[in-house]
Amino acid sequence: MIYDLIIVGAGPAGITAAIYAARKKMEFILISRDIGGQTAWSGDIENYTGYQFVTGPELVAKFEEHLRKFNISLKDNETVLDIAKTGNIMRVKTDKAEYQSKTLIVASGKRSRELNVPGEKEFKNLGLSYCATCDGPLFKGKNVAVIGGGNSALDAGIQMVKIAATVNIVNISPELTGDPVMIDTLKVSRNVVIHNGSVVKRITGEKFVKAIEIDRQGELIKLDVSGIFVEIGLIPNSDFVSLVRRNDFHEVIVDAHNNTSVEGIFSAGDVTNVPEKQIIIAAGEGSKALLSAFRYLVSHKF
Repeated sequence: MIYDLIIVGAGPAGITAAIYAARKKMEFILISRDIGGQTAWSGDIENYTGYQFVTGPELVAKFEEHLRKFNISLKDNETVLDIAKTGNIMRVKTDKAEYQSKTLIVASGKRSRELNVPGEKEFKNLGLSYCATCDGPLFKGKNVAVIGGGNSALDAGIQMVKIAATVNIVNISPELTGDPVMIDTLKVSRNVVIHNGSVVKRITGEKFVKAIEIDRQGELIKLDVSGIFVEIGLIPNSDFVSLVRRNDFHEVIVDAHNNTSVEGIFSAGDVTNVPEKQIIIAAGEGSKALLSAFRYLVSHKF
């Protein structure tokens, strides 16, 4: 079967595109490894229109509830490996099957950047996590470290202040770089220790994490912690989409209408070069990408 559209990714951009596609009665499938994307990892959200306050998992539940009101063909727990174009037809290969469509929307988001230090791989999911929202409650009353100094790290730190005994913020930059209101919240917290100008050297432990070694402005320090949350940025999930132009950060390059460099392929959300990676922006970009894909379909012969 040749679908009208294939959407890759079920974060805010992909889900919004899918809802718009369903309302336009398009024949399409939605392929994703999970539902919610980075939103599911978020803690407290106070800047999504219509919600004065909502947690990431709560907002994802609302997204999924809306999505499932339509008879959408969802291929979940499926990873896209490659895309190709033959004539006017897109071919999408996954780890389970191969699909064909007339248009494609890439909304695959980003993934966590790794530290690449000794001990990281050995203790992944054994005290080391890339999601404080997911795993934070496991470290109630224990000492933890959050790696990073931007908004993601600050959000993780704020979450852990309410859970952990001590929260060590390990920041490579001279100062924290996130939103001032978040920085102020952490600085007045009694159980937070901020280590600016610090580089992670090693993670140690036995069966589980026991400590992290850092170089703090030339001084080697060992922090006894049971949990480590890595929040040092994100990498676009764009390896499978080398067919289109990407920038130096491997983000898919799009124009104002979400067109990529290949006709019939559109992209939306954090995987693109659109500035300001925000949930509400990703959702808006998803709707734009779908409307562009729909216009492409009605203006071309297949």
